Amino acid sequence: MRPALLWEKLAGNRVKCRTCQWYCKINAGKAGVCRMYLNQSGELFNLNYAKISSAAIDPIEKKPLYHFHPGTKVFSLGSWGCNFHCRGCQNWEIACPEDGACLERSREMPPAEAVAAAQNSGCGGIAWTYNEPSVWLEYTFESARLAKAKGLYTVYVTNGYASEEHLDVVGPYLDAWRVDVKGFSDDTYQKIGRIPHFEGILSVAERARHKWGMHVEVVTNVIPGINDDDAQISGIAGWIAARLGKDTPWHITRFHPRRQMLDCPATPLETLERAYAHGKAAGLNFVYLGNVPGNGHANTTCPVCGKTVVEHSGFYARLIGLDGDRCKYCGTALNFRV
Repeated sequence: MRPALLWEKLAGNRVKCRTCQWYCKINAGKAGVCRMYLNQSGELFNLNYAKISSAAIDPIEKKPLYHFHPGTKVFSLGSWGCNFHCRGCQNWEIACPEDGACLERSREMPPAEAVAAAQNSGCGGIAWTYNEPSVWLEYTFESARLAKAKGLYTVYVTNGYASEEHLDVVGPYLDAWRVDVKGFSDDTYQKIGRIPHFEGILSVAERARHKWGMHVEVVTNVIPGINDDDAQISGIAGWIAARLGKDTPWHITRFHPRRQMLDCPATPLETLERAYAHGKAAGLNFVYLGNVPGNGHANTTCPVCGKTVVEHSGFYARLIGLDGDRCKYCGTALNFRV
């Protein structure tokens, strides 16, 4: 176990965890919603420090991040636990483990070893992904600090439910905030992930962008009958344009039945096209459709001259029209981190 970074003592040997927006009040001997923070005799400890469930070398486009060091490889690490309980989670085996035995059988990878592995494998950086990185703060913070010292970029692939305190701890060492925005109402978040309030996800994403200067890309997995109505789709698009900027990439992805949502159909293509149209109507310059092989909205096109600057095929990118972070044909800045 590792002492937690963000918590406070309460009366009666209780503690309040400040790692994420649940702000769990935890009795002695109990864990929080994510199951990865334990109150032991009135002190809070993190249970999954350096515990690895998954490790892989991925294209950065797989996260998906299309405007962040395109064409590079990223060392991707996952652990255990999540502060959401999504009925359609595709990684539920590691996000919602049945018991603590997963921690005992995990591979140990201290921060220095992870950074060395990223360097030795020729990766441009490290991403904490697969499960929710905000329930892994003690590890991601130390790892990000070491990674930045070695010239590697750093990425959170997150549901966005980290607390502001969490963001401000890791903020100086984190380069990209790839955030899910699953809907645009409390009711939708309750249906998808049992989350009572969603506005904090938006404000933390804005803080990542404007206070810490992180590169932000947004993903919305469109689920039939849950978050596919015009009000929510246009709400997300309008929020991105107004609060993150019109050059912020928005990835609209197709839902496929998983876990407890096997009775829900895959998203119709016409629904995705309608969502794409909402994004463009809101003034977003870079809207992508994901989980739809061969669709016409996968490539990056310059919003001024209309020429294709990056071709995407699956998780791979071919850079054909970039000059640094600009269009090589007309010189327009395209919000790339390179």
